[in-house]
Amino acid sequence: MIRAYYHAPTVCEGSDAMRGSDEQTSDMFSYVVPEHRVRPDHPLRAIRRMTDEVFATLSPRFDRMYADMGRPSIPPEQLLRALLLQSLYTIRSERLLMEEIDYSILFRWFIGLGMDEEIWSPTTFSKNRDRLLQGAIAAAFFDAVIDQARQDGLLSDEHFTVDGTLLEAWGSLKSFRRKDEGPTPPPDDPGNPTVNFHGESRRNDTHQSTTDPDARLARKGHGREAKLSYAGHVLLDNRHGLVANVCVTAATGTAEREAALQLLGDAPHAVTVGGDKGFDVPSFVEGVRALGVTPHVAQKAKYTAIDGRTTRHAGYAVSQRKRKLIEQVFGWMKTTGGLRKLRHCGGELVEWIVTFTAAAYNLVRLRTLLMRPA
Repeated sequence: MIRAYYHAPTVCEGSDAMRGSDEQTSDMFSYVVPEHRVRPDHPLRAIRRMTDEVFATLSPRFDRMYADMGRPSIPPEQLLRALLLQSLYTIRSERLLMEEIDYSILFRWFIGLGMDEEIWSPTTFSKNRDRLLQGAIAAAFFDAVIDQARQDGLLSDEHFTVDGTLLEAWGSLKSFRRKDEGPTPPPDDPGNPTVNFHGESRRNDTHQSTTDPDARLARKGHGREAKLSYAGHVLLDNRHGLVANVCVTAATGTAEREAALQLLGDAPHAVTVGGDKGFDVPSFVEGVRALGVTPHVAQKAKYTAIDGRTTRHAGYAVSQRKRKLIEQVFGWMKTTGGLRKLRHCGGELVEWIVTFTAAAYNLVRLRTLLMRPA
């Protein structure tokens, strides 16, 4: 048997070895700024430019929110950029967000922090975010992004789609207790107490969550489990799939239709509105027509509120195709935006976060639209 043996090449004396050195240094100085570490075609560059234009518009409003004297707080521009990163990169908590900002050059560049600047504590970050909540900054930020889309000719203001979705609240079913219930004995396990609610009829008018009192028990359909939820509603522009308006309401059986009429009332130039079969009811159709808008809702097989005078037009078929775009919005907000399970309690804070996440979706969508060749 002939065996072949592999002989490693020898390194001649005085020559340099090809293997790199693993020598590590504890201290190192770098003169490269974060701006040079981010490639020119990175997606965040376009979003950073758009947000800078938004902040220039909101700057006078920021000035009115802060006192002239006292210790400087987190700049609102940096705070909002950090919240944008949390939505764009699906960071599940503000504590983890602070940790990732600390070691990410990309995140530091986007926010506007230097390499040697200290990162805020999660508690300080949350307290400063609450200040923006009191100033309704999320709605102002959303409106400023929409104004940019309108200036670029990407918003039609005529043809829309409406729909709603359930957003699972932070509170658990174990916290859903009777409103008139007296003091309860200490739980057997403070972290995860044992609660036996089988056979008990629980309703929103008699029960309330002790964790999130604004959340309501709701389910997506017959045969589905009920969860503590909020209802999120979106008005979508059919031309390019941008969110034209957004709101959050209590999760009731008529919340979608009531919120849709409210959102359409804020769109004075609307001509048509699409929707699924849940909107094919006389009260909604009559309410939409009273606003001067044509209801292009999906037609039920029985007991429909629209007829051939609406469905015969070619625009009705277009609205039925375009209305599916709204599912992309809900899908992005729940997966990438992190709203599948809400991380905040209280209707006011939940609406703030949902509105801001919708603005983040519009920024991503605008970047895609503006990068297309003319």
